[in-house]
Amino acid sequence: MAVEKKVPRRIAQAIVNSLKGGVVPRIGLPYITVGRKNEIEALLHDVEIISEGGASFRFIVGRYGSGKSFLIQTIRNYVMDKGFIVADADLSPERRLQGTRGQGLATYRELIGNLSTKTKPEGGALTLILDRWISSVQAQAVQETGLEPGDAALTRTVDQKIYAVTAAVSELVHGFEFARLLSLYYHAYIEGNDELKMKVVRWFRGEYALKREAREALGINIIISDDDWYDYLKLFAVFFRLAGYAGLMVMIDELVNLYKIPNAITRQYNYEKLLTMYNDTLQGKARYLGILMGATPQAIEDKRRGVYSYEALRSRLAEGKFSKPGARDLLAPVIHLEPLTAEEMLVLCEKLAAMHAGLYGYEKSFTDEDLEQFIKIEYSRIGADENITPREVIRDFIELLDLLYQHPNLTMASLLASDEFSYAKSEAVTDDADPLYTEFKL
Repeated sequence: MAVEKKVPRRIAQAIVNSLKGGVVPRIGLPYITVGRKNEIEALLHDVEIISEGGASFRFIVGRYGSGKSFLIQTIRNYVMDKGFIVADADLSPERRLQGTRGQGLATYRELIGNLSTKTKPEGGALTLILDRWISSVQAQAVQETGLEPGDAALTRTVDQKIYAVTAAVSELVHGFEFARLLSLYYHAYIEGNDELKMKVVRWFRGEYALKREAREALGINIIISDDDWYDYLKLFAVFFRLAGYAGLMVMIDELVNLYKIPNAITRQYNYEKLLTMYNDTLQGKARYLGILMGATPQAIEDKRRGVYSYEALRSRLAEGKFSKPGARDLLAPVIHLEPLTAEEMLVLCEKLAAMHAGLYGYEKSFTDEDLEQFIKIEYSRIGADENITPREVIRDFIELLDLLYQHPNLTMASLLASDEFSYAKSEAVTDDADPLYTEFKL
């Protein structure tokens, strides 16, 4: 067994607790990333295109627990390291792409509230981004002119640089008002007017419910609404690039909540919004913007309620005649996640075992053969070749590790032979000719 890289206890604790609870950890993913090499490479190719001024839109499709949220989080961490700003949100009954009671705007607010950078990965980075932009422009002006802060000529140079950014943004849809607000924020920053800064930030967050409120607070006769919130994501993407970042990556998970909308007309409006976003990215109407959406196969492929019930989307997204399990087209808009192989899951369990032992400070008591037997049992269940998910296997394995740590008198072999595992073990094939058995027999 390979020697594992030492994992800091704080990160190990977060990883183990998250996986035991069935959720994806926000930190430490490189320590447990196994498989998905081809999918990650395909998505990282998109990242290069986005940083060069392009746009991309991908659906990550997999069953619950198959690793789609894990893959999205892995890409999230990677692009932040590459200088991108990331906005992520999960859809829910209260957060959709379109709605009559502000559900679309609620999604926008969640995305903007979760803006993250490499230096502020936990979200809430909007004010930091705006302040950093102004500070960097000032520092650049000082370097170029050699003038001292407070010099009128330096102030004019900074004003010109700020104006160049706002002018570039003002050419886009809704860009004029957006540029005015950037200018307002800049002057409030210079004058130390924190109250005005917060009013501008409130507007950017979509927190003004009435145009009258925005007009009284900022002199702007427009607010972000359910209908146009996506246009402002496109504006932010361009602005972030001008502010020195690589671009904006938007990650929206739990697309299944659109599939669950009971009203057919409301569902269709949401799919129409999805089509608009998809077309924008592919037709070059968006720049420096990447969109990743996580969904279950049913939420995409069900022709009665899913995304494919909207013919304009089905005709764009449906797989071609040649793509099939084991030979998927990973450059297509929809990436179908294949189940992790038994070999990949074995490697992941080895990593988790080393991490668990390091976290709780004990010597591993089971053998490689015990671990191989655990994987064989899990993968020998009826239907495991199509239906087994990493989440199920990981939760079973962490439970085993917890029990072995808390009860030193137990052995993994005895736990695997217990009644609780008998339903799975009864399906396990132990014949030497079995491919799984052969694969793991050392």
